Amino acid sequence: LQWSLPVSPGYGRRLRFLVLDESNGKLIGLFGLCDPVLQLKPRDQWIGWEIKQIYRRLKHVMDAYVVGAVPPYSYLLFGKFIASVLTSREVREYFEKKYTGRKTTIKNEVFNGQLALITTMSAFGRSSIYNRLTYKNRKIAISVGFTQGYGEFHFSNGIYHHIFQFAQKYLQTSAKNQRWGNGWRNKREVVCKVLKTLGLPSKFQIHGIKREIYVFPLARNSIQFLRGLDDDLDYYNVTMGRLYRWFKMRWLMPRIDRLHRHQHFNPEQLKLWG
Repeated sequence: LQWSLPVSPGYGRRLRFLVLDESNGKLIGLFGLCDPVLQLKPRDQWIGWEIKQIYRRLKHVMDAYVVGAVPPYSYLLFGKFIASVLTSREVREYFEKKYTGRKTTIKNEVFNGQLALITTMSAFGRSSIYNRLTYKNRKIAISVGFTQGYGEFHFSNGIYHHIFQFAQKYLQTSAKNQRWGNGWRNKREVVCKVLKTLGLPSKFQIHGIKREIYVFPLARNSIQFLRGLDDDLDYYNVTMGRLYRWFKMRWLMPRIDRLHRHQHFNPEQLKLWG
Protein backbone atom coordinates (compact mmCIF):
# COMPACT_ATOMS: atom_id res chain seq x y z
CA LEU A 1 0.00 0.00 0.00
CA GLN A 2 3.02 2.30 0.28
CA TRP A 3 4.28 1.65 -3.27
CA SER A 4 3.90 4.17 -6.09
CA LEU A 5 3.07 1.43 -8.62
CA PRO A 6 0.52 -1.39 -8.28
CA VAL A 7 2.27 -4.51 -6.97
CA SER A 8 1.68 -7.85 -8.69
CA PRO A 9 1.58 -10.97 -6.52
CA GLY A 10 4.15 -12.51 -8.87
CA TYR A 11 3.83 -15.79 -10.75
CA GLY A 12 5.44 -19.20 -11.05
CA ARG A 13 8.00 -19.85 -8.31
CA ARG A 14 7.51 -17.31 -5.54
CA LEU A 15 9.54 -16.38 -2.47
CA ARG A 16 8.47 -13.52 -0.22
CA PHE A 17 10.54 -11.99 2.58
CA LEU A 18 10.08 -9.51 5.41
CA VAL A 19 13.21 -7.86 6.78
CA LEU A 20 12.93 -6.97 10.48
CA ASP A 21 14.97 -4.75 12.77
CA GLU A 22 16.55 -7.10 15.31
CA SER A 23 16.73 -4.35 17.94
CA ASN A 24 12.99 -3.65 18.11
CA GLY A 25 11.17 -6.21 15.95
CA LYS A 26 9.86 -3.54 13.58
CA LEU A 27 9.50 -4.00 9.83
CA ILE A 28 12.36 -2.47 7.83
CA GLY A 29 11.21 -3.52 4.37
CA LEU A 30 10.26 -6.39 2.13
CA PHE A 31 11.01 -8.06 -1.17
CA GLY A 32 9.54 -10.78 -3.31
CA LEU A 33 11.03 -13.06 -5.97
CA CYS A 34 9.18 -14.77 -8.80
CA ASP A 35 9.90 -16.36 -12.16
CA PRO A 36 11.36 -13.97 -14.75
CA VAL A 37 9.86 -13.24 -18.17
CA LEU A 38 11.05 -15.55 -20.93
CA GLN A 39 12.68 -12.88 -23.07
CA LEU A 40 14.01 -9.55 -21.86
CA LYS A 41 16.28 -8.02 -24.48
CA PRO A 42 18.66 -5.95 -22.27
CA ARG A 43 19.11 -8.87 -19.84
CA ASP A 44 19.64 -11.40 -22.60
CA GLN A 45 22.13 -9.17 -24.41
CA TRP A 46 24.11 -8.61 -21.19
CA ILE A 47 24.33 -12.36 -20.61
CA GLY A 48 25.00 -13.08 -24.30
CA TRP A 49 22.14 -15.57 -24.50
CA GLU A 50 20.80 -17.34 -27.54
CA ILE A 51 17.19 -18.53 -27.47
CA LYS A 52 18.14 -22.18 -26.84
CA GLN A 53 20.24 -21.15 -23.85
CA ILE A 54 17.33 -19.14 -22.45
CA TYR A 55 15.09 -22.21 -22.45
CA ARG A 56 17.79 -24.30 -20.75
CA ARG A 57 19.10 -21.80 -18.21
CA LEU A 58 16.29 -19.38 -17.33
CA LYS A 59 15.38 -21.57 -14.34
CA HIS A 60 18.56 -20.27 -12.69
CA VAL A 61 17.22 -16.68 -12.74
CA MET A 62 14.61 -15.01 -10.53
CA ASP A 63 12.99 -11.58 -10.75
CA ALA A 64 12.48 -9.25 -7.79
CA TYR A 65 8.98 -7.94 -8.45
CA VAL A 66 8.82 -5.84 -5.29
CA VAL A 67 11.76 -4.36 -3.36
CA GLY A 68 11.85 -1.58 -0.79
CA ALA A 69 11.84 -0.19 2.72
CA VAL A 70 8.96 1.35 4.65
CA PRO A 71 8.97 4.55 6.73
CA PRO A 72 10.83 5.60 8.78
CA TYR A 73 13.57 3.27 7.53
CA SER A 74 13.06 4.43 3.95
CA TYR A 75 14.07 7.95 5.03
CA LEU A 76 17.49 6.51 5.94
CA LEU A 77 18.11 4.84 2.55
CA PHE A 78 17.26 1.36 3.83
CA GLY A 79 15.83 0.65 0.38
CA LYS A 80 19.45 0.22 -0.68
CA PHE A 81 20.03 -2.28 2.11
CA ILE A 82 16.92 -4.28 1.15
CA ALA A 83 18.12 -4.34 -2.47
CA SER A 84 21.55 -5.59 -1.41
CA VAL A 85 19.94 -8.39 0.63
CA LEU A 86 18.74 -9.90 -2.67
CA THR A 87 22.32 -11.11 -3.16
CA SER A 88 22.82 -12.43 0.37
CA ARG A 89 23.88 -15.97 1.19
CA GLU A 90 20.72 -16.43 3.29
CA VAL A 91 18.38 -15.73 0.36
CA ARG A 92 20.35 -18.00 -1.98
CA GLU A 93 20.39 -20.82 0.56
CA TYR A 94 16.66 -20.51 1.15
CA PHE A 95 16.08 -20.74 -2.62
CA GLU A 96 18.28 -23.85 -2.77
CA LYS A 97 16.49 -25.44 0.17
CA LYS A 98 13.07 -24.91 -1.39
CA TYR A 99 13.78 -25.87 -5.00
CA THR A 100 16.68 -28.34 -5.06
CA GLY A 101 15.46 -31.72 -6.26
CA ARG A 102 12.15 -30.47 -7.61
CA LYS A 103 11.04 -31.55 -11.07
CA THR A 104 10.16 -28.93 -13.66
CA THR A 105 6.53 -28.93 -14.76
CA ILE A 106 6.98 -29.16 -18.51
CA LYS A 107 10.21 -31.08 -19.10
CA ASN A 108 10.04 -33.11 -15.89
CA GLU A 109 13.72 -32.37 -15.20
CA VAL A 110 15.22 -32.38 -11.71
CA PHE A 111 16.42 -28.90 -10.71
CA ASN A 112 19.80 -28.59 -8.96
CA GLY A 113 18.79 -25.46 -7.04
CA GLN A 114 21.52 -23.15 -8.32
CA LEU A 115 20.51 -19.47 -8.48
CA ALA A 116 22.83 -17.37 -10.64
CA LEU A 117 21.08 -14.06 -11.18
CA ILE A 118 18.28 -11.82 -9.91
CA THR A 119 16.72 -9.10 -12.06
CA THR A 120 14.49 -6.17 -11.22
CA MET A 121 13.17 -2.90 -12.63
CA SER A 122 12.93 0.61 -11.29
CA ALA A 123 9.50 2.14 -10.73
CA PHE A 124 10.06 5.26 -12.84
CA GLY A 125 13.09 5.96 -15.03
CA ARG A 126 16.43 5.84 -13.26
CA SER A 127 16.40 4.38 -9.77
CA SER A 128 17.76 6.06 -6.65
CA ILE A 129 17.73 2.69 -4.85
CA TYR A 130 19.80 0.66 -7.32
CA ASN A 131 21.97 3.45 -8.66
CA ARG A 132 25.56 3.22 -7.31
CA LEU A 133 24.60 0.21 -5.18
CA THR A 134 27.87 -1.51 -4.26
CA TYR A 135 29.44 -3.85 -1.77
CA LYS A 136 32.96 -2.57 -1.23
CA ASN A 137 34.41 -2.30 -4.76
CA ARG A 138 31.87 -4.58 -6.43
CA LYS A 139 28.69 -3.38 -8.11
CA ILE A 140 25.70 -5.23 -6.69
CA ALA A 141 23.16 -3.89 -9.17
CA ILE A 142 24.20 -3.45 -12.80
CA SER A 143 22.07 -1.35 -15.15
CA VAL A 144 21.58 -3.12 -18.49
CA GLY A 145 19.02 -0.86 -20.20
CA PHE A 146 15.43 0.37 -20.15
CA THR A 147 12.02 -1.01 -21.02
CA GLN A 148 10.19 0.50 -23.98
CA GLY A 149 7.30 1.98 -22.00
CA TYR A 150 4.74 -0.75 -22.71
CA GLY A 151 2.75 -2.54 -20.06
CA GLU A 152 -0.52 -2.98 -18.26
CA PHE A 153 -0.15 -1.45 -14.79
CA HIS A 154 -1.96 1.72 -15.95
CA PHE A 155 -5.12 -0.37 -16.44
CA SER A 156 -5.92 0.19 -12.78
CA ASN A 157 -8.83 1.21 -10.51
CA GLY A 158 -10.88 -1.81 -11.55
CA ILE A 159 -10.33 -1.48 -15.32
CA TYR A 160 -8.20 -4.60 -15.60
CA HIS A 161 -10.83 -6.58 -13.68
CA HIS A 162 -13.39 -5.77 -16.39
CA ILE A 163 -10.86 -6.54 -19.13
CA PHE A 164 -10.18 -9.94 -17.58
CA GLN A 165 -13.90 -10.69 -17.23
CA PHE A 166 -14.37 -9.91 -20.93
CA ALA A 167 -11.47 -12.21 -21.84
CA GLN A 168 -12.92 -15.05 -19.77
CA LYS A 169 -16.33 -14.69 -21.38
CA TYR A 170 -15.44 -14.18 -25.02
CA LEU A 171 -11.84 -15.30 -25.69
CA GLN A 172 -9.95 -18.58 -25.73
CA THR A 173 -7.21 -19.02 -23.15
CA SER A 174 -3.66 -19.42 -24.39
CA ALA A 175 -2.46 -22.48 -22.44
CA LYS A 176 -0.68 -24.75 -24.92
CA ASN A 177 0.33 -27.55 -22.57
CA GLN A 178 -2.03 -29.46 -20.30
CA ARG A 179 0.51 -29.29 -17.46
CA TRP A 180 0.23 -25.51 -17.36
CA GLY A 181 -3.44 -25.64 -16.51
CA ASN A 182 -6.10 -23.47 -18.10
CA GLY A 183 -5.54 -19.76 -18.28
CA TRP A 184 -3.48 -16.90 -19.67
CA ARG A 185 0.29 -16.54 -19.60
CA ASN A 186 0.26 -13.03 -18.12
CA LYS A 187 -1.69 -9.78 -17.80
CA ARG A 188 -0.11 -8.22 -20.85
CA GLU A 189 -1.42 -11.00 -23.08
CA VAL A 190 -4.94 -10.53 -21.71
CA VAL A 191 -4.88 -6.78 -22.34
CA CYS A 192 -3.41 -7.21 -25.83
CA LYS A 193 -6.01 -9.76 -26.96
CA VAL A 194 -8.94 -7.81 -25.53
CA LEU A 195 -7.83 -4.56 -27.18
CA LYS A 196 -7.50 -6.36 -30.50
CA THR A 197 -10.91 -8.01 -30.14
CA LEU A 198 -12.56 -4.68 -29.34
CA GLY A 199 -10.89 -3.00 -32.31
CA LEU A 200 -8.87 -0.68 -30.08
CA PRO A 201 -5.31 0.33 -31.01
CA SER A 202 -2.39 -1.48 -29.40
CA LYS A 203 -0.89 1.93 -28.52
CA PHE A 204 -3.23 1.93 -25.52
CA GLN A 205 -0.61 -0.34 -23.95
CA ILE A 206 1.95 2.46 -24.08
CA HIS A 207 2.21 4.17 -20.71
CA GLY A 208 5.42 5.97 -21.67
CA ILE A 209 7.29 5.14 -18.47
CA LYS A 210 10.65 3.61 -19.34
CA ARG A 211 11.78 1.51 -16.38
CA GLU A 212 15.46 0.84 -15.83
CA ILE A 213 16.43 -2.84 -15.84
CA TYR A 214 19.02 -4.10 -13.35
CA VAL A 215 20.77 -7.43 -12.91
CA PHE A 216 22.20 -8.75 -9.63
CA PRO A 217 24.84 -11.45 -10.26
CA LEU A 218 25.15 -13.83 -7.30
CA ALA A 219 28.44 -15.35 -8.42
CA ARG A 220 31.71 -14.33 -10.01
CA ASN A 221 30.94 -16.52 -13.03
CA SER A 222 27.18 -15.93 -13.36
CA ILE A 223 27.46 -15.03 -17.05
CA GLN A 224 29.61 -18.05 -17.90
CA PHE A 225 27.24 -20.34 -16.00
CA LEU A 226 24.13 -18.96 -17.71
CA ARG A 227 25.81 -19.37 -21.10
CA GLY A 228 26.47 -23.01 -20.27
CA LEU A 229 30.24 -22.58 -20.16
CA ASP A 230 30.56 -23.44 -16.42
CA ASP A 231 28.74 -26.20 -14.58
CA ASP A 232 28.98 -24.73 -11.08
CA LEU A 233 28.74 -21.25 -9.62
CA ASP A 234 31.51 -19.48 -7.72
CA TYR A 235 29.25 -17.58 -5.30
CA TYR A 236 30.16 -14.29 -3.64
CA ASN A 237 28.69 -15.80 -0.46
CA VAL A 238 28.18 -12.53 1.45
CA THR A 239 25.94 -12.72 4.53
CA MET A 240 23.23 -10.23 5.48
CA GLY A 241 25.34 -9.19 8.46
CA ARG A 242 28.28 -8.21 6.29
CA LEU A 243 25.97 -6.41 3.86
CA TYR A 244 24.45 -4.44 6.73
CA ARG A 245 27.82 -3.42 8.15
CA TRP A 246 28.86 -2.10 4.76
CA PHE A 247 25.51 -0.33 4.29
CA LYS A 248 25.81 1.25 7.75
CA MET A 249 29.23 2.68 7.00
CA ARG A 250 28.59 3.66 3.37
CA TRP A 251 25.02 4.96 3.48
CA LEU A 252 23.32 4.95 6.88
CA MET A 253 25.68 6.96 9.11
CA PRO A 254 26.28 9.76 6.55
CA ARG A 255 22.50 10.00 6.06
CA ILE A 256 21.81 10.25 9.80
CA ASP A 257 24.41 13.01 10.12
CA ARG A 258 22.74 15.08 7.38
CA LEU A 259 19.01 14.48 7.84
CA HIS A 260 16.79 14.05 10.87
CA ARG A 261 13.41 13.36 9.26
CA HIS A 262 13.23 9.88 10.81
CA GLN A 263 13.26 11.38 14.30
CA HIS A 264 9.91 13.07 13.66
CA PHE A 265 8.16 10.02 12.21
CA ASN A 266 4.69 9.27 13.59
CA PRO A 267 3.13 5.86 12.82
CA GLU A 268 -0.19 7.65 12.28
CA GLN A 269 1.31 8.97 9.03
CA LEU A 270 0.96 5.44 7.59
CA LYS A 271 -2.80 5.36 8.13
CA LEU A 272 -4.58 5.29 4.78
CA TRP A 273 -8.14 5.32 6.08
CA GLY A 274 -10.19 5.24 9.25
